[in-house]
Amino acid sequence: MRIGQNPAKAAKTVEKPKRVTVAVLNFIPFLSGFYEEALDVLKVCLGSLYENTGPEHDLLVFDNGSCKEVQQYLLDEHLAGRIQFLILSEKNLGKGGAWDILFPAAPGEIVAYTDSDALFSKGWLEASLQILETYPNAGMVTSRPFRTREELMEGTLKWAKGNPEVEVSEGQLIPWQTFLEFNLSLGAEESEIRQKYEETRDIRLTYKGLTAQVGASHWQFVAYKKELLQFTPFQMDRPMGQVLKLDEAMNSAGLLRLMTAEPYAMNMSNTVPAELRKQGSSLPGRPPAGLGKRILNLPFIRAGLMGIYNKIFHWYNF
Repeated sequence: MRIGQNPAKAAKTVEKPKRVTVAVLNFIPFLSGFYEEALDVLKVCLGSLYENTGPEHDLLVFDNGSCKEVQQYLLDEHLAGRIQFLILSEKNLGKGGAWDILFPAAPGEIVAYTDSDALFSKGWLEASLQILETYPNAGMVTSRPFRTREELMEGTLKWAKGNPEVEVSEGQLIPWQTFLEFNLSLGAEESEIRQKYEETRDIRLTYKGLTAQVGASHWQFVAYKKELLQFTPFQMDRPMGQVLKLDEAMNSAGLLRLMTAEPYAMNMSNTVPAELRKQGSSLPGRPPAGLGKRILNLPFIRAGLMGIYNKIFHWYNF
């Protein structure tokens, strides 16, 4: 027999989710090799979101089967009230499988998605929302300009060239240092980046006085949830390597793929940026590296050992 009444019945109101859900997807299977600094990178990513996300929002993190140290850190952040919604997966579902859960689970009307290795600066969400809410039929807005595949610009350019209210500009519109910084983070050599910079171009649109670069990317974007849901479930049979399916689907549907004209987000990949490491910003306390570790981190030694490590990782996991 039940004793007493459920006190929750006395509540007259319930909390409503914010209009924007900032959604982070994370995967750190262990803390060695390629992933040695990944927890530090995650902490810097979340720290930049805590500090630089202006408009009201909820933070949702989906952890895609990370090791226990990482999941415990996320639980601690959730219990501290810094993460509003936390989903912990027992296994790695791949990016498509995670998106199939993450996008429907986001309670907001707008999803501001990011991989867990992005670094954000102040104003990133405001600038992205302004483009999303100004340009009609906007599909996804990335918070940094860079050069993407031209075949994925077709839907956006078709709309722009058929609209007399849109001004189209082409040329070397991204400053060299901004272009270089981003492409270095992807592991490219400076000579290769310089060649790409000289052989390609930027395309920018101005609509109702607001400039946006043509292109967007699956690693970070702001989108309306209703638009994302029309593409789920994602048919991806590999954990990575097929994420362009979202970009391709947006383009085929004629939804605009745009980027801010100024850089508000940066890809960190698997290492904390040197300037943040020097400042000690948002990093857990670590003792200085010993002589042995410094020797192992010499570029020519690290490259060889990481090559061997990657081979072993693939033998055991694929």
